[in-house]
Amino acid sequence: MSKKYFGTDGIRGRVGDALITPEFVMRLGYAAGRVLTSIDSHLAKGAHPAVLIGKDTRISGYMLEAALEAGLSAAGVDVLLTGPMPTPGVAYLTRALRAQAGIVISASHNPYYDNGIKFFSSLGTKLPDDVEHAIEAALDEPMQVMESAKLGKARRIDDAAGRYVEFCKSTFPNHLDLRGLKIVLDCAHGATYHVAPPVFHELGAEIVVIGNHPDGLNINEQVGSTHPQALQNAVVEHQADLGVAFDGDGDRVMMVDHSGRLLDGDQLLYIIAAARQQAGALQGGVVGTLMTNLALEHKLAAMSIPFARAKVGDRYVLELLNQNNWQLGGENSGHILTLDKHSSGDGIIAALQVLHAVIQSGKTLSELGADLTLYPQVLINVTTKQKVDLNNSLIKAAVQQAEAELKDSGRVLLRASGTEPKIRVMVEGENQSQVSTLAQSIADVVQRVAA
Repeated sequence: MSKKYFGTDGIRGRVGDALITPEFVMRLGYAAGRVLTSIDSHLAKGAHPAVLIGKDTRISGYMLEAALEAGLSAAGVDVLLTGPMPTPGVAYLTRALRAQAGIVISASHNPYYDNGIKFFSSLGTKLPDDVEHAIEAALDEPMQVMESAKLGKARRIDDAAGRYVEFCKSTFPNHLDLRGLKIVLDCAHGATYHVAPPVFHELGAEIVVIGNHPDGLNINEQVGSTHPQALQNAVVEHQADLGVAFDGDGDRVMMVDHSGRLLDGDQLLYIIAAARQQAGALQGGVVGTLMTNLALEHKLAAMSIPFARAKVGDRYVLELLNQNNWQLGGENSGHILTLDKHSSGDGIIAALQVLHAVIQSGKTLSELGADLTLYPQVLINVTTKQKVDLNNSLIKAAVQQAEAELKDSGRVLLRASGTEPKIRVMVEGENQSQVSTLAQSIADVVQRVAA
C-alpha cells in the first residue's frame, strides 16, 4: 500500500508547503506520539513515554521543533530536546536514554528552505512500513488533547553532544589513534559542526575545519558531501593527508585523498570490506543498492565476498542486512552502515572505519582507493511537474534500446526520487562516451513524456 505522506526517508518538503508547516507538524507529533508509544509495552505503570527530538541547523528547525513538542505533549509524551545533533546521534541517544522513539528535524543534503521529519524506533532504527502507515492513519483522526495532569513535559539534554562524541570515539580501536594524520573536515554548516571536530581531534589527528559556521541559511551551500569541491581545494591548500565531508545531518560521508581525488560511498565501502576480510572480521557479505557501481560488485565477487542489492535508501539496505545477518552495507551517496558499530548509517563512524583501514594497512587513502576503479556512471535528474509512469511505452523503448547497446557491459536504471519531484536516470558501463549519450537520450524521452 502506498503512503500518503512518508517518502523514502521520512516526510520532507519545502518549508511553508502543505506538509512542512507548524499546524501539520503539530498534528504529526500528536499522531506519532500516540502510535509510537502504544508499541512499547515496557513502560512502568503510570510512567510517561518519552520521545527524543534532534535537528540540524536550518532556521526552520526552531519552528518545527516547537510544533512537534506541542503535539507530543498533547499526546501525553515527554520530550527530550538535544538541539543540533546529527541524525545518527539521535539514533544513538534514543537507545542510550531508553526513549520510546527518536525524531530528527532535517532535510539532510537539501537546501535550507527545505526541511523534513525522520523517525527512529526505540532500537535506533528506521521505522518499518507498517508503523509509518499507522501514523498516517492516525493523522486522519481528530486531535484530542490529554487532560492537563497527563500532558507531557519537555527538558533539554545538555550533555547530548558530549555523549555522542564519546560514542563515536568508542567505535575506533582503543589501541590505535590518528596521530600523524592531518585531516580536513567539512561539516556542511550542518549538524556535525560541533561534534565531528572533537571526535577526530581527541583521537589524535591534526584537524582543519571548514563548513562549521552555520547561520540557519547556509547548510549544504557549496560545502559538504554534495559539494566536495570545497573540501578538495582545502585538502590541497593545507597539504593534508586526506579530507572528510559530511552532509547537513551527518549520515553521509565522502572522502578526499591527499591529491584532492574524491572517493564516493562505493569506494569507501570497498575499503572497509577489504580491510575486514583481510582481518577476518567480515561477517557474511556486503549490501549495496540498485545504484551501486557495477565495478564494486565485480570486485567483491573476485574476492569471494557475497554481494546483494537493495532498493535505494539506507532503510532498505538495513532491512537486507538484517535478513542476511550481515553487518556492512551502504550507498554510493555516502550512506554507510556498520551494524557492529551502530544501528544507523553514520558519516563520522564510517569515516573512522576507513581510517582504521588506512592505519591497519600502512597505506595511504589514495593507495587503498586505487584498488577499485569505478565504471563510468552517469546520473541525470529529470525534474517533473506531474507523476511519470515509468512503464510508458516510449520510456520502455528507450531503455530497451540502451540495454541492447550495452549488452552485458553495463546497466540502465530509472527510478522516481522518494524525496523530490524527480526521475533519476542512471546508465553505467565501461565506455564513458557511450554511457553519457545513452543517459541523455533516455532523459530526453522522460522529459518529453513528463511535459
